[in-house]
Amino acid sequence: MCKYIFFILLSTVMITQSVSASDIGKRYPSEKSVMIDTQTGYPVTLLTNGKSSDAKLYQTHPQWTSDSKYIVFRSSDRSADKNSQAFAVSEETGEIIQLTDGEGTGTGSLNVARLSNKLYYFRTRGETKELIELNLDSLLNDSHRNTMKKETAYERKIAVLPSDLAESGGFTLDADETKAYVGVRRLNEKPDGQQNDEGFRIKQVPSGIRAIDLQTGEITTVIDVPFTMGHVQANPFVPGEIVYCQETGGDAPQRMWITNADGSDNHPLYLESPEDWVTHETWIDKDHVYFHLMGHLPELRAKPTGLFRINVRTNQLQMLGQLDYGSGFWHCGGTSDLKWAAADNFEGEVYLINCTSGERILLTANHRMKPDHTHPTFSPDNTRILIQSGYLTDGQKLSLMVINIPPGLGK
Repeated sequence: MCKYIFFILLSTVMITQSVSASDIGKRYPSEKSVMIDTQTGYPVTLLTNGKSSDAKLYQTHPQWTSDSKYIVFRSSDRSADKNSQAFAVSEETGEIIQLTDGEGTGTGSLNVARLSNKLYYFRTRGETKELIELNLDSLLNDSHRNTMKKETAYERKIAVLPSDLAESGGFTLDADETKAYVGVRRLNEKPDGQQNDEGFRIKQVPSGIRAIDLQTGEITTVIDVPFTMGHVQANPFVPGEIVYCQETGGDAPQRMWITNADGSDNHPLYLESPEDWVTHETWIDKDHVYFHLMGHLPELRAKPTGLFRINVRTNQLQMLGQLDYGSGFWHCGGTSDLKWAAADNFEGEVYLINCTSGERILLTANHRMKPDHTHPTFSPDNTRILIQSGYLTDGQKLSLMVINIPPGLGK
C-alpha cells in the first residue's frame, strides 16, 4: 500500500515540475506553405497558418536575426501558458522556436539586434520593468541540440526602469548597439493643459526618452517633452540620432521630431502646415526617413499626398508616389539602397514602388487590415517583404507572410 502511495506522490511531483518548467527553446512544427495571390498571381510564402494569433514586430524595427536565418515575432496564444511571448521562425525550414516564457515577457517592444544575435525586451515583474538581453545564438543552438538550460543561462538583466517612469512609445537600439533609447511617460508630472487636447484620441501626457547603457545599465535623460511620445527609433546607420513622434491617435499638429542622443538639436522633421496629416515615419538609410502625407479624406487631396522621402541633413523632400483611388498609402518600408519602397493602404493592398521611376506594382491584396495592419518591412538584403495579414482568418487572427520582389523588375 505504501508503495502505491509513494508512486502517486512521485507522479504528482513530476507532473508539477513539467507544468512549471520553462518552455524557452520549445520547438513547434513548420506551418510554412506557399499560396498564389488570386489578384496579382505572385507567390506568397506563409510562415504561420492562422491557427495562432501571430504578429510581426513594428515596421520601424528589425525583424530578422543578424544572421538572417530567423524572423522574430510575437504570438498572443501560441505558448502553453497563453501569455504573449516572443518566437523565432526559420525562413528556410518553417520551424518555430519559443524565445520567452512566463508573464510579462512578450509584451511591449521587442528589439532584434543587427550586429549580434541578441534580442532585447522589457519584462514586467509586479510593478517593475526589467530590460533583458537574450542570447539568441546560445538559445537556438541549445534548442536544436536538445540541451536547453535554465532561462538564466540565456538572459542578462541590464536595468530596472525607475518607478516614476513607464515604458511608452517603444524603445530602440543605437546603431552601435551600446545603448537602448526608451520612450517613457513621466508618471509624477501633470500634463500641460495646452497639450491635453480632448480632440486627440490618445491623452497627452509628459513623456521623454531615456538612454540605457547596455553594459552598465546606467540610465540617463535624452530629452523630455510635454506631449505623448511614440515611435521612438534610432538611426540604424549613424549612432546618436533619434526620430520620434507626437502620438495622438490621429492628426498631430507637429508629428515628426528628430534629436541627438544628448538632447541637442531637437527640432521638427518636416515642418507641418494645418493641411498636412503626417504619419508612419521610418528610417531607410543613414540620411533619409520615409513618411506619409495622408490622403484618405477629400480635403487632404487639395495638395500632394502620398509616400515621401525627406533628407534629415538638408530637409530636401521627394514625393515617391500615391494612389489615385481609395485611401491612398498608409504604412511604408524601404530598401537601404533607396531603390524600392513598399506601402499598404486601408484596402489591404501592398504595393512595391520603384523610387527612381515612380512605377507602382501591386504585389498582393485582400489582407483585411484587421485585427491589425500589414506593416510591410524589407529583409536586410532588400529582396523580400514581410507582412502580417488577416487574410487566412477573415480578419480574426494574423499570419506572417513573405513576398519576394519579383525578378526582372526595375531593370
